[in-house]
Amino acid sequence: MKVRSPCQAGAFYSGTKSSLTKQIEICFRHKFGPGKLPEVNRNGKRSIVALVCPHAGYMYSGAVAANSYYALAGDGVPQTCVILGPNHTGMGSGVSIMMEGAWETPLGVSSIDTATAKKIQQQTKMIDIDESAHRLEHSIEVQLPFLQYVYGLNLKFVPVCMMMQDLTTSIEVGEAVSNAVDGMNTVVIASSDMTHYESQTAASKKDRLVIESILSLDEESLQKVVESQSISMCGYGPVTAAVRAAKLLGAKTASLLSYKTSGDVTGDTSSVVGYASISITK
Repeated sequence: MKVRSPCQAGAFYSGTKSSLTKQIEICFRHKFGPGKLPEVNRNGKRSIVALVCPHAGYMYSGAVAANSYYALAGDGVPQTCVILGPNHTGMGSGVSIMMEGAWETPLGVSSIDTATAKKIQQQTKMIDIDESAHRLEHSIEVQLPFLQYVYGLNLKFVPVCMMMQDLTTSIEVGEAVSNAVDGMNTVVIASSDMTHYESQTAASKKDRLVIESILSLDEESLQKVVESQSISMCGYGPVTAAVRAAKLLGAKTASLLSYKTSGDVTGDTSSVVGYASISITK
C-alpha cells in the first residue's frame, strides 16, 4: 500500500505522537476551543452533514478547529469523511483526487476510502486522479490528526484538492460528492482559512459577510461576496462545494461554532488571518 508521508509534521503541527497528542488536547481545552476534551457519542444520530474548518498552524487556528471536531464527536461516528481543500502549491490538476493508499501523520496511518473515491471521481470529468497535487499540500493534511485523535485510525477518508474554485466547478464537485455518498454515513469537511493579512477590523468585517452566506446555505452568494469584496479566503471553492453537497444531502441549517483571528491569538491585530468553524446539519 502506498503511504503519503506528512509534509507538515513538525511545522504546522507537532512532529511526534506524544507532542501532537498534547498539542491537540491543548487546542480542545483552549479558551478559544470548546474548553474540554471531546467524548465520542457512539449512539449519536449523525445530523452533521458538513463542516467548515481552518487549516493554519495549530498554534494559530487549532483551537478554532477543535470546535468543529468537538461538535462532530458529540454527533456520532461517521463511516467515512470527504475532505475538500484548496490547492496552495499550484501542483497537479485543477481538481485532484487520490484514489488509493493511505496518509500518515505522527498519530498513525489513515486509509483512503477507495470505493467512495471512485464513486466521486466517476460522477464528473472535472475531477482528475492526481497524487502530485496532494504531495506538498497542507489544507487536507492538517485535518487528519484531529480526526485520528477523535476516532482513531479506522475512519477512512477521501482527499479532494481544488485549484479551480469558480462557482461552476465548485457546484459540480459538490454535486459529485453528494451523488456519490447519498445514503452513506459521511461527513464532508471543507478546509479553509478566511481573510488573509488585513487588519483585525477589516478582516472581521469581510469574514462576517462570508459567514452570513454560509449560514444562509447560499453558495452563489458566497462566491459573489468573495469576488465583489476581494476577500482573500483561500478555500472558498471547497466551502462552496460542501454547502452544495450538504443541501443535496438534506442539510437545512448551519451554525457558527467559532470565529477568531490570528490577532486574537498573538495580540497583533495589524495584519491577521481569519478562522471559522461552522457546522451544517440536517
